[in-house]
Amino acid sequence: MLRKMVTLRRILHAKGDVMCTLVLLLLFCLLLYARQVVVSSGWDRPVWKLEVHSSTSSSRTLLETNRAKVGQESPGYPSSSSEPHLPPCKPKSNSKAPQSKSKPQVKSKGKSKSRRKNAVPTKTPGRALPTMPPFDFEGYLRQKDNRNFKLLIDQPEKCHIGGAGGRIDKDSTSAPYMLIAVKSIAADFDKRQVVRRTWGKEGRFQNGVFIRTVFLLGVPRNQTALPLWDRLLTYESETFRDILLWDFEDTFFNLTLKETHFLTWVNNSCPDVKFIFKGDADVYVNIENILEMLQGQKPDEDLFVGDIIIHAKPIRRRSSKYYVPEFVYGGGLYPNYAGGGGFVMSGHTARRLSSACQQVELFPIDDVFLGMCLQRIDVKPSRHQGFRTFGIPRPSAAPHLQTFDPCFYRELMVVHSLSVPQIWLMWNLLHDPKLSCHNRTSATSRPFKWRGKMGQITEEETNYGEKQVFVTH
Repeated sequence: MLRKMVTLRRILHAKGDVMCTLVLLLLFCLLLYARQVVVSSGWDRPVWKLEVHSSTSSSRTLLETNRAKVGQESPGYPSSSSEPHLPPCKPKSNSKAPQSKSKPQVKSKGKSKSRRKNAVPTKTPGRALPTMPPFDFEGYLRQKDNRNFKLLIDQPEKCHIGGAGGRIDKDSTSAPYMLIAVKSIAADFDKRQVVRRTWGKEGRFQNGVFIRTVFLLGVPRNQTALPLWDRLLTYESETFRDILLWDFEDTFFNLTLKETHFLTWVNNSCPDVKFIFKGDADVYVNIENILEMLQGQKPDEDLFVGDIIIHAKPIRRRSSKYYVPEFVYGGGLYPNYAGGGGFVMSGHTARRLSSACQQVELFPIDDVFLGMCLQRIDVKPSRHQGFRTFGIPRPSAAPHLQTFDPCFYRELMVVHSLSVPQIWLMWNLLHDPKLSCHNRTSATSRPFKWRGKMGQITEEETNYGEKQVFVTH
């Protein structure tokens, strides 16, 4: 009998546990249902309107971003076309103020997640990668013969008397002494602007030489990052008359197309230019030093000066930006080439390169491709120590120098790479009449000079494969 009673108690306890569990599950389901009713109700509709209105800005309206589509796809909420008519953000009563603060915390787990997936981020989108890995090299090889693209924005008067904008200069000749060509992308308006105001400024320089500037661009690959890019470049070209735009995608591996099309443009629109400086927008250039170097050089002879790289090997590491598979380039070494950050060539060499580059098979890395073209016309590029397109190797002769010493930069020609504020700062420091590099009592009592005479082109070449760079801005 006792045993039966113990068994009965155990059964009753088990049934009690099961009943408690079922009751808890029922309560949990009721809570979920109540939460869904609260979220799906229209109580928080005004709060959503305020949230959309607060994220609205005049810049979004001007740039026509995709957030207008988000408003159209969400039923029950105002679209971008009706946003200017939204009511002002006024609370209905003081008693409901605490609810307006707590409501977003409740619905942030519901509708806000789905809206966040489609909403445009409030932060400025970062710069897109030049090429999205993995790069389609097979597609590149299939399309590499398509090498003639339309010139969308031209500056046909850039190298004529009176030049761009109709500015007449009685001392100018039929062509500028030097043409500055700067590689750029549509979104980098700030970089182009600092170049225009500093080292890329057009006009007459020492000895009466005249300099003109152009910027080389392609069609941006990620056009949603700058929706009105074409209008920007149109206005910019009308204002400054220095934009050259071609109808190919502006990617890292398409810089070769930018090289070939620029050489063709020089051959057609600026055939009498004496010298050309070509570089990036994130470099600092001492134009005065380059002009000093060019004194005595003949523009009708071959000349190609820069930061020359020799014995460079193709990079087979897939994670590298410069990765090139063997089926694209099977050789063990690249020909000698100049760092694309900045180099100088004569007009005669540019015209010869224009013809040679049409005969050389396109290669995705523009620096190396230009070295192949130089090799074809049998021109050996000359290295000058003032061109530092890969940073500044630690100088054993001047270990006391700081990385941003204007007295050190004054003796250079091209330094890569600097930010917009650094370019502006360095240009103003070097052109400050109060700058003095001689009033020092320590080992830095005199300004740094290269071993060669300033303006003298050295034939010394350096293998950068083993060099360690300590200046990276």
